[in-house]
Order: sequence, then C-alpha cells, then structure tokens
Amino acid sequence: MLDACVLANHGVCDLFLRLAERPRLYSPKWSRRILRETTRTHKERLNWPDDLADHWQSEVEKHFPEALVDEADCLEPILVNDHKDRHVLATTIRAGAATIVTFNLRDFTPQSLAPWDIHAVHPADYLITLHTISPDVVVAKLGDMARDRNLSAEAYLSRLAKSVPAFASQVAQAVGWSLDLPNGQ
Repeated sequence: MLDACVLANHGVCDLFLRLAERPRLYSPKWSRRILRETTRTHKERLNWPDDLADHWQSEVEKHFPEALVDEADCLEPILVNDHKDRHVLATTIRAGAATIVTFNLRDFTPQSLAPWDIHAVHPADYLITLHTISPDVVVAKLGDMARDRNLSAEAYLSRLAKSVPAFASQVAQAVGWSLDLPNGQ
C-alpha cells in the first residue's frame, strides 16, 4: 500500500510507478481517498495548478486500475494507529497487503499493525528491497527517468537522494556512481 505522502513526492512516486510497470517488480495498491489526499497535497501544499493535479490523479487511475482498492471505513473504529491514517491501514487490510510504504512511520507503530500481520516501511527501504531483488531493472528505470529529464543517471539519483538517501547510496555504490549531495550528506 502506497501512502499519500509517497505518492505526493513526485520523484519517489515516479520511480514507484515505473517499477510497477512491466517488468513489474511489485503491485501497487491505494484507495480513492489516498489518491484524493495526494491530489489535495499537490494543490494545497505543493502549489500545483488544479488542472495538473487533477490530470495526475486521472492518469494514475487510468494506467493502474488494478491498484485501486475499495475503502474499508467499517474497520477504522477498531484500528489503533494514528487516527488520520486509519483509512490507510483499513485499505491495506482490505487489499490483503502486507506492507504500507510511508514516510510517516510514526503513524503506523508496530503495535498497531501487529494484529493484522502488516508492517510499515520507509520508501527507501522498500526501494532497497526491490533493487536487491532486481538491480538491473531498477537501474534501467532510473536511467529512463534521467533521460526523460535530460540528466545523467548519477545526477538524477543525486536528486532522489534528498528523499530516499539510503536507497540512492546503495544504488550508487552498486554501480560505481558518485552522488552529488548538498552539505556533504
């Protein structure tokens, strides 16, 4: 299950979506509520024009229809994770997914997830797992993303390092790239 905070981070979201294309390394899941929350973040916090944010949501829905999971509001009252993110856990349960990918790990404590045999992971850790499983595919997708932006793969990975530094470091080390990180990170 991809949380809205992951989908709202454009570079990280783009990588996750590309890794869900063929050859598919994982099967993304989300609800309409998660997509609406992402679109609202795009508009209100990231100052995307309304038409761009709405277009993003319609494109995601069009290209990944299998990712959409019906919401399970009826489960929310019995959940004990952060109240603002109970809908994410409820949707994860409904989807039968084992993992919530989120930057907000504090909202999904191990104790709140244990009864459901679900765990929350940082996007960097999930990406590291995907890279470990299929390094060639991950590096190829990064190369495609860099070309789309007229950047070198190293430069693009350096940009991603701002959000997912552990992942960027692993990939750079594995392929012999150097990261250009601000402030000596």
